[in-house]
Amino acid sequence: MDEKTTNGLVIHGDRCLGCGLCIPVCPFGALEMVDGVVRVEETVCTLCGACVEHCPVEALELIRHTRKVADAAAWSGVWVFAETQGESFHSVVYELLGVGKGLARARNAILTAVVVGDRDESSMAPLFIQGAERVILAAHSDLAAYNDEPFARILERLVREYRPEIVLAGATAIGRALIPRAATLLGTGLTADCTGLEIDPESGNLLQTRPAFGGNIMARIVCASHRPQMATVRPRVMKALVADPLRRSGQIIHYTPSSDDLVCRTRVESIISDATGDPDLTSSEIIVAGGRGVGGAESFRLLKELAEVLGGTVAASRAAVDAGWIAADRQVGQTGKTVAPKLYVAVGISGAVQHVVGMSSAETIIAIDKNPSAPIFEMADVGLVGNLFEILPPLIRRFRELKSTGHTGSAKEIFGEKSMDFQKN
Repeated sequence: MDEKTTNGLVIHGDRCLGCGLCIPVCPFGALEMVDGVVRVEETVCTLCGACVEHCPVEALELIRHTRKVADAAAWSGVWVFAETQGESFHSVVYELLGVGKGLARARNAILTAVVVGDRDESSMAPLFIQGAERVILAAHSDLAAYNDEPFARILERLVREYRPEIVLAGATAIGRALIPRAATLLGTGLTADCTGLEIDPESGNLLQTRPAFGGNIMARIVCASHRPQMATVRPRVMKALVADPLRRSGQIIHYTPSSDDLVCRTRVESIISDATGDPDLTSSEIIVAGGRGVGGAESFRLLKELAEVLGGTVAASRAAVDAGWIAADRQVGQTGKTVAPKLYVAVGISGAVQHVVGMSSAETIIAIDKNPSAPIFEMADVGLVGNLFEILPPLIRRFRELKSTGHTGSAKEIFGEKSMDFQKN
């Protein structure tokens, strides 16, 4: 059985001296002095404990009460919502199956992929190849296009019937719409945009890690008192398992949606996958990104030229997007997309943690900035210090020359050539 934890800040009025030392140390302004005694605004207090540490007479105390949840043992299994993308599955599904496999092993449970849509058994093979032990398939022609209401209703009914302990989905546009709605219907908790998942060896609870406060801290969240434990995970953060082509089949459980399941107040008329025609950032292997240091929208022309000759695509930091220099769908970082390309070229990006959290998984990072103390150089494999208008044009010419001669050397080697008159990190 699991524990349910109820936390609270207790103020012992008979001990409080009214010195007020605790009030200025509260980072959330949750404390005030009333009639000579400290009072707490419970809706503001986050139970950080800063006030407790500064009280000279121990008038403040954090209390933790625990009680058991009787039916926790009835929930078992790890589920991955297998989001479809055209005729295939979204790449994040395979990443979730990878982390889900480890979670399932730790809980001695079955890893299940849940598919909702207009699909048939023959298209389930990729899920088994990537680690799924079982597939639950809710298929109907009315589910060909994603729609919040029927998808959430079906997922809710499946969860209530099979009672999985953990439910995972990608933090994609669909995942971010579906899973909060399903969690609300189920009356359970949800941690969004996770970057880490593991099982607590003592309690068996799912430890869910996500960036908080703009990426300045990493929060570890536990849903100890409700089931299932639900989380969305950023694409390109987890690693997919090595595919096993011999595992092309497994148990498939069919769920036939009822007419009530399919009731919906809206209808999808058409789908436009990408109005701009730009490559999807999350699947790009080469990315050239610009930040505030690029200076303006016109300067992004050089970045686009470099991306074109490298065979990649252009991205940006939030500062460049907020300035209107580039479209919002090109943003990488805490409030943008998470990418894991083979090559990431950061131009005029200082390296704030809010941006780094979205691109730190890149295999090779090249940093170009005129400030030699920029934090981005601390994580870069190659650093070029200087004005981008002096650095990028000869780089573009050099790559074009090498491309025309069929050069096969890596971009990292070329950026770091000793013949370049730029300072390396």
